[in-house]
Amino acid sequence: MSFDFAARVERVEPSATLAISNKASELEADGVDVVDLSVGEPDFPTPENVVEAGKDAMDAGHTGYTPSNGIPALREAIAAKLRDDGIDAASDEVIVTPGGKQALFETFQTLIDDGDEVVLLDPAWVSYEAMTKLAGGSLNRVDLAPYDFQLEPALDDLTEAISDDTELLVVNSPSNPTGAVYSDAALEGVRDLAVEHDVTVISDEIYQEITYGVEPTSLGSLEGMSDRTVTINGFSKAYSMTGWRLGYLHAPESLISQAAKLHSHSVSCAVNFVQHAGLEAIQNTDEAVTEMRDAFRERRDMLSELFAEHDVDVPVGDGAFYMMLPVDDDDQEWCAGAIEDAHVATVPGSAFGSPGYARISYAASEERLREAVDRLVEHGYL
Repeated sequence: MSFDFAARVERVEPSATLAISNKASELEADGVDVVDLSVGEPDFPTPENVVEAGKDAMDAGHTGYTPSNGIPALREAIAAKLRDDGIDAASDEVIVTPGGKQALFETFQTLIDDGDEVVLLDPAWVSYEAMTKLAGGSLNRVDLAPYDFQLEPALDDLTEAISDDTELLVVNSPSNPTGAVYSDAALEGVRDLAVEHDVTVISDEIYQEITYGVEPTSLGSLEGMSDRTVTINGFSKAYSMTGWRLGYLHAPESLISQAAKLHSHSVSCAVNFVQHAGLEAIQNTDEAVTEMRDAFRERRDMLSELFAEHDVDVPVGDGAFYMMLPVDDDDQEWCAGAIEDAHVATVPGSAFGSPGYARISYAASEERLREAVDRLVEHGYL
């Protein structure tokens, strides 16, 4: 039988980050020792108190359906956290989702019609483009690479890109793949453009808790942004809960009521006992988060020094756990060679809209990071 596939599916490619990770897994299955720096996943275990809360919830019988938008206690805890961030949030303006990616997908599907323009800040996380195309939208991209991946010096370029025809702007700070944390002046520039052109803004804050010496500002807390910002966050990165699949979105009630339709007809609800574990995470893991953040900062600084020793200038971000390594050759060819020859897995920058770079995740031990640099040097990739 020959299937007639939907055009929306044929418009997108598989996730580049997962494709590299799958390649690394294949090599490892063949007995190859791969230093996998391709995956955006903390290498720490989920905090024990969170694991125990999940077990306790299962033992207590929390294994059935929950209210579609999430259990009330978790939605209220999320709203309280958002209020601490300066966002005027109520629990009925929150949808709890199976992962932050699902929260983003529901937002794109709720807001974007065929032909609607979405503006991305490159380099941009790979799934923003796919989600735009799945919804039938068109892309307009602003390149931050000439500005060391910072948004503030690129505001003139963003001004040229945004118009009354723009439906949605996606802002990710701290950024995947660069680690950049955008300044308040940059976010205020976003606010001014969004208000002027009546644009909705997604503020993807999944790395909010992983910053080094700076306090990120939530876009929705700025004056004029409360009624036009969709705040996306989740539990995967800050609490090392990637496999638990738990995230959320906050938006004005009118948008929540529409997104909730999609949510109820697709995933029904996030997993019951996982939501109880998430409640524990959001309330009682400050010490574990600080420990992980401190370790990431030490790794970032160590990697920066190692690259400098080999005369490689890498822009260093103030958040997340990524670096964009400049490469001389075609970035896809470079990454393919690095994993085949040096057995070091990285992700081509072109997957994020920024050719000429390779994204490195430093969510790995210092020992493995040093090993990766040594292998890249040995095989002529640095």
